[in-house]
Amino acid sequence: MTGTPGARELNLRYSSPEPEFAFSLEEYRGRLENTRRAMERAGIDLLYLTAPESRYYISGFCSDWYQAQSPKGWDPLSGVAIRADSDRFITFERDVNEVLVRLTTVGDDVRIRAGSDARPMHRFILDHLQDAGWLGGTVGLELFNYRPSPGVSRMFEAAFEDAGMRVVDGTDLLRSLRSVKSPQELSYVRTAARIGDVGMRAAMDHMRPGMTELDVYAEMVHAMARAGGEHSGKTPSVASGQRTLATDAQTSRRMIMPGDIVNIDICGCYNRYHTNYARTFSMGEPDRLVAGRVATSAAAFDVLADVIRPDVPVADVTGALKAYYEEAGIWEDRWWVGGYEMGISFQPDWVGPWVYDPDVDPEGRRFSPGTVVNYESDFFLPQSAGLSLIIDTMAFSATGAELLHTAPRDLIVIA
Repeated sequence: MTGTPGARELNLRYSSPEPEFAFSLEEYRGRLENTRRAMERAGIDLLYLTAPESRYYISGFCSDWYQAQSPKGWDPLSGVAIRADSDRFITFERDVNEVLVRLTTVGDDVRIRAGSDARPMHRFILDHLQDAGWLGGTVGLELFNYRPSPGVSRMFEAAFEDAGMRVVDGTDLLRSLRSVKSPQELSYVRTAARIGDVGMRAAMDHMRPGMTELDVYAEMVHAMARAGGEHSGKTPSVASGQRTLATDAQTSRRMIMPGDIVNIDICGCYNRYHTNYARTFSMGEPDRLVAGRVATSAAAFDVLADVIRPDVPVADVTGALKAYYEEAGIWEDRWWVGGYEMGISFQPDWVGPWVYDPDVDPEGRRFSPGTVVNYESDFFLPQSAGLSLIIDTMAFSATGAELLHTAPRDLIVIA
């Protein structure tokens, strides 16, 4: 029986589940070509991608775990190498993900580090890049990314420098390309919006005084999963009463009480594309001043709908909204008004790399076709009632601009 493959080898090396690609091979090839052109303009000869969003965009690789807090010996350096003068990319992975690569990755040049290989991952990668003739010149790394950790990143940078390469920050190169969505990407964003609507409708239908915040969370997650939604980069949040003031607090075991204000903040997710969505609820008839403040905040979306169009200057949008809030007399009571880019996301984050608000100079930027962003109209409430969150996602195409979510933006009263 000498030489007979064992169960490990049979399963990892020869198992081939049906591939799961979210896009056509033509779209992936177009992304690679656009990246190579951007590298040439930036003077980057080699780009090494470690961010989960970047790997997904270029290769389709999709995982539930990226070793963000792994043991020191498990270098989180698996990724994708792109050379400006090559029409292929190289995927580097550990052997435990060999089948996952075949399941989700479109590239056919895959270098798997065996568990028996004594080399650290950064040495394995550099050796293979050397063998491929890909070392030399300038290498761009995603330095403004949580993966890999700073310690591993320093080792990786030093290895490239020892090989005679100049290391530069390449974070923004792919982020810039990803900010403009293709028609297929916009279609996935709209599907994510419908899934988010399902989750919010579940909260509206099931939330009652006496339930815990986690009870409401469970109803939303169940409904979105049944609608085809994936786990999103943002864990759905339910905050009630004075907990509405603790923004980004974990959903808790607190019981929702009559008279509470409740904020629901969720992301719909489909093929890793996200929309962001929040509404404010009242458990029973609200105070008149509280309801009025939420209505005033919600009316900002009417202003938004009137001014958005393809290629509208960001400053025109934020200026119109600030003028509305000032005229309505609530500007000084804002928590935050503005938004950020939406798109491909993996936990632990859903916030895209570009942000805008009336206090940030947009430097002439426009909402170009293919842009997807959320908009938040978040205000403190009178009568010490807490904080109101009203968030929607808007998408810009070549022919128009639209707000994607359907639930009422005024205060939603649960009888």
